[in-house]
Formats: sequence, structure tokens, C-alpha cells
Amino acid sequence: MGTVIIGAGIIGCATAYYLSEAPSWMPPESIHLIESSPELFASASGSAAGFLARDWFSRPVASLGALSFDLHQQLATEHNGWQQWGYSRSTGTSLVETGGERGEDWLRKGNSRAEAAGKHEFVNGFGPAWLRRGSGGSIDVLSKGDSTAQVDPLRLSHFLLRTCRDRGVQLHQNCKPLGLELSSTRTIEGLRITSPDESTRTSIIPCNRVIITAGAWTPRIFSKLFPESQTKIPITSLAGHSLLLKSPRWQIGQEKQGGEGRKEEGGCHAVFTTDPTGYSPEVFSRVGGEIWIGGLNDPDLKLPEIATDRKIDPESIATLQATAKRMLGDETGSSEDLEILKEGLCFRPVTSRGIPIIDELDETVTKVKTKAAGLKGEIHPGGVWLAAGHGPWGISLSLGTGKCLAEMVDGKKTSARIADLSL
Repeated sequence: MGTVIIGAGIIGCATAYYLSEAPSWMPPESIHLIESSPELFASASGSAAGFLARDWFSRPVASLGALSFDLHQQLATEHNGWQQWGYSRSTGTSLVETGGERGEDWLRKGNSRAEAAGKHEFVNGFGPAWLRRGSGGSIDVLSKGDSTAQVDPLRLSHFLLRTCRDRGVQLHQNCKPLGLELSSTRTIEGLRITSPDESTRTSIIPCNRVIITAGAWTPRIFSKLFPESQTKIPITSLAGHSLLLKSPRWQIGQEKQGGEGRKEEGGCHAVFTTDPTGYSPEVFSRVGGEIWIGGLNDPDLKLPEIATDRKIDPESIATLQATAKRMLGDETGSSEDLEILKEGLCFRPVTSRGIPIIDELDETVTKVKTKAAGLKGEIHPGGVWLAAGHGPWGISLSLGTGKCLAEMVDGKKTSARIADLSL
């Protein structure tokens, strides 16, 4: 029987990546990635900042954070991540200026994720060359390259998906899950999906293992697949706008400087600060001369049916452009030499506890038999697993989450301690 992964974002692709390289009993051809959007990586996987941290997490997530950071480094070493998806060590900094306030909940109130780092030893530094500081501003170093790094999440997502497909994993794009096919004993036998040509035709993928990695859309998917369940998945959507731009003060090649000539120890920086308008901008430089700016969150922006139905808010983009002018403009304060490459809007899945959910769901939750063996007496039983609610850390925690999910499906002990991340 097959395995379906609903949600082909970075966490879904990471899960397929580790599943397709590990268990010999699961041929890659039996793994199916289901993506409802006609555009791949149309939400956070394609528009997020790509900032990675090793030790910026609360106790329940600490083990997963460390594992995932190490997996990012390992993957980059094995597959030339520097060139393929812009993997680079990064320096995290805090820019302290007058104006603006920080609240307790950076996600809901728009404040910097740097507060999630807890206590760090602050060392006064000079900051990146592309950053324009106002009078009286100071730069403090939050962390250096041993515990923070940077990637281009879109390119990393494409690498993971491309590798999966080369191994034989099947992608069903622009196909919406409609419901499960159940046997007379209420065991899972398949997943019904729409046709990619948007006709009324449907098809059934034979499967007895279902993994839900649909990000902010996870509650909707769960309710559709398990309509008799009384369980409500405690995940909500948090919209965030962003800008991707280029500046002549951040040139291709600058990131190679420093660190005994090692490329990954170059000049990429993460800057967390405040803005006089009341939100806390986050600015990240990437390999290849790009700068990402975001941090402007909106919990009231409605989650669209699919990611490509998103509506970018011009007022939010104007706010980010003003911040870019203030922080990234030239010495005169002009921003005419800043080139905007992309306006972004993504929907982060967040939980009230502030930690992700990674769990196997039993029959008391789903109201269907999830542990029955395959129709042909398959040794490995079926099951239902869910991973979502990673908030701003979806890219950072993606590889560790995919690794742990693959181990759970394979019946192995997980490489990270995730007992506190259950539903």
C-alpha cells in the first residue's frame, strides 16, 4: 500500500526526502506528494526569510531545533548547498534605535523573533555594510555562525522535491484531496483527489498511510478527511508580508569574505530591530546579493482556499518599502538604487502554545482504523501522522521534522525528543 503526504511544501518534501532514502520496504514509487496549488511553494516555503537557528528554541522544541540545524549543515555539505540553495553561516544581530516597542508575543503583535532566542551574550559590533543606521543606533551580536545560518527556502524546497522525484516519488500537483476511501471495517484504503485539469473527474490513490503537512491549511484538510472526528486541530493562520530586493551595498561575493576563506562563514547577516510605526522588522541578507525584509504580520488576514488565491495588501507593502528606505537606503537616505525583486505574502501556521505539533493520530482522534495492515498482509501497518504549527520556524525546523516523521512511519525511535509536541 502507498503513503500519501498531503502538502508539498518544504516540510512535506523533507518528509518524502527522508522516507524515500530510508526504509527498503517502502519503494519511492509508492510515496505520493499531494499539492492543491497550481504553483509550487506558493506560501511560506517560497516566500519565507530562510533563517536557521540551532538554539533559539524553548525546551519542548530544543532537541528538534538542534537536529534540524545539523541536518541543514549536513545536507549543504553533501550537496553543495552554498551554490544550490545559498546555504551560509549567518550572524544574528539586534539593531537598537529610538522609537518602537517590543511586546510579549512577536507573532501576534508583530515583534521580532529575536526575542525567542532567550538570553544571549551581547557583544557590541559594527553590523553589515548594507545596513544604514540612524544616529544613536547600536548593533549587538545575538549569535554567530555556529548557531545561525541562512538559506533561500525556495531553492532548497525545489532541491528536495527534485531529488524526491528523481528517486521515483510521485507528485500530484493542482489536485485537491476530497476524502478517504475506507474498507467495510473502516480501515484506510485510499485517498480521493481531484483531477489536475480541474474537471469533475476524480482519482483514487491506494494508500494506508496518510501524512498531513499542509501548514496553515492543516485543520481544513483534517476535517475533510475525518469528518466524524470531534477533534479540532489547534492551528490558526498568521499572514506576513515581505519584500525581496537587491542593494548595491550588498554585492555578490561579499558573503565570501571572512572565516579563514570558508564560504559558509561569510558576511550574511540577520538584523532584528524595531520601527517607529510599531512593528519589528526582520532583515536577512542571502548568498547571491539578495536582501529579504519582513516582520509585518496580520492575524486578521483570511486564509485563502489555496495559496495562489492570496491578495497582497498594497498598504503593507508600502510600510515595508518605507522601512527599506530607512534601513537600506544610501547615505543620503535615498532608496532609488534598491531593486525590488518580489513582493511576498505567506501564511504561517501557528499554535496557541507556540510550539509545533508532530504526532501520530490514533483511532480515538480520527474515528477510523489507522493501524490495520495493508490489503495483502503488509508487514508495516498503516497510520495517520500530522506535522504543522511551526510558526516562523518552518524552514529552520523542516529537515528535522521530515526526518522524525520518516522515522515514525518506519517504526523507529526519532532522532529528536518530540514527546512534548503531541496533539
